[in-house]
Amino acid sequence: MQRSKVPLFFLGLSAVIALSALILLILRPGVKSKTVPSAPVTSAEAPPQEIQTESSKPAPADLPQTSEKRPPASVAADPAALVSQISKALESGDINQLNALMGKDAVTAENLSQLQTLFAKPLRLHQPNGIREVGELELNTRTRWMLTVEDSEGRTHQILLDLLKADGKWMIDKLNFPSLSGGSAVAPTYTDSLDVADAFLQAVLTQKFEFARALVDPKFVSDAKIAGLCILFEEGGYQLRKSKPLRAMFNRQDTTGYLANIETPDSKQNAQFAMTLQQSAATSSWVVTEINLDQLLADYASRVGGGDIYYTPLVKNPAGGDTLALYFDFNEDVMNPRTRRQLEIVTLILKSDPGKKITLSGHADSLGTKDYNNQLSSRRADVVRDFLTKAGVSSSQIVTVAKGDSQPRRPNLTATGTDNPDGRRANRRTEIYLDF
Repeated sequence: MQRSKVPLFFLGLSAVIALSALILLILRPGVKSKTVPSAPVTSAEAPPQEIQTESSKPAPADLPQTSEKRPPASVAADPAALVSQISKALESGDINQLNALMGKDAVTAENLSQLQTLFAKPLRLHQPNGIREVGELELNTRTRWMLTVEDSEGRTHQILLDLLKADGKWMIDKLNFPSLSGGSAVAPTYTDSLDVADAFLQAVLTQKFEFARALVDPKFVSDAKIAGLCILFEEGGYQLRKSKPLRAMFNRQDTTGYLANIETPDSKQNAQFAMTLQQSAATSSWVVTEINLDQLLADYASRVGGGDIYYTPLVKNPAGGDTLALYFDFNEDVMNPRTRRQLEIVTLILKSDPGKKITLSGHADSLGTKDYNNQLSSRRADVVRDFLTKAGVSSSQIVTVAKGDSQPRRPNLTATGTDNPDGRRANRRTEIYLDF
């Protein structure tokens, strides 16, 4: 039987049409084929994250949702001026102005949601210290500022602004909201070592010993050193310097060093001390592992101790570690106002935990008989104990010992055998050893 040629005709026609369509698709102007990258893009190579919210969530009013529509960040020669402009935009509720100041690369999708929450209520700059420089992440290149605002319900919110310097101008590099929901019930979060260093210093400034203690590694930083630093700040009247209070000395993968700049209330005298922080491999959290107080103690001695470098509230204990020291006048067992203020700080530490114990060791200089000096040193330890118990510290937390003149910190006599009043001054003391 002879087959019909009609099906073959239509089959050939279909092939011609398909080939023509393929040629037109290839030659069509403006259409490009998509290519697949041969390797995944690393985080360093990735383009800025597109700023958008989930489709199920409404976008904040007047805030563009995509990076293409957002303007580049504003720049300023002075970082303080740029932060001030941002604070004014927050207070006025000018989202468009805030949007222009931030720029497209500083704000993430999460930031957009946080800004929407923040602008739900009228805002005002917290007083005092609503604008504060936290410190430098990189010397003269990257710096961090903190804005603290209050909403209409009286809740405070903090905004961290990281600024980057490029071509002599400063711009916002990143922002973070460490406690957007406000209130003391929210546990603080620390993004890096600078956050922890700043939180530690703020705790010391406000005499919050337990808070500061939670931010150190107790194997390397003793309780006595933390208490001594609290005393130095309180008695010396120190405060953090407003400009560059923390400066990065070095920044390695898991270790960073900062120089803390402090000043007297009249801003006429400056002092410094160094801090080292390490990142735990187990928890990834940063902790303070070293505090070098040599420069601060020298400044304290010149201002408070009359130039006597041994007249310091923090001394080395013969058994190891640091010890607090309280000083007495010649042949006296009466505390002066300065000593009482130091003990108020110790009282707060002991009352915060009844399980903490201290040892008070009384000391005397070498003038007088051995028996008399033993009795005098005992009275000096007892007077400190009595102050603490009257302030509410349990007597079971305190152990007292009398050392007489057996453990001088400085020689009572000079090399030629003559009297050494400065040495004896440092020996008339009660030492507080923190047994915790």
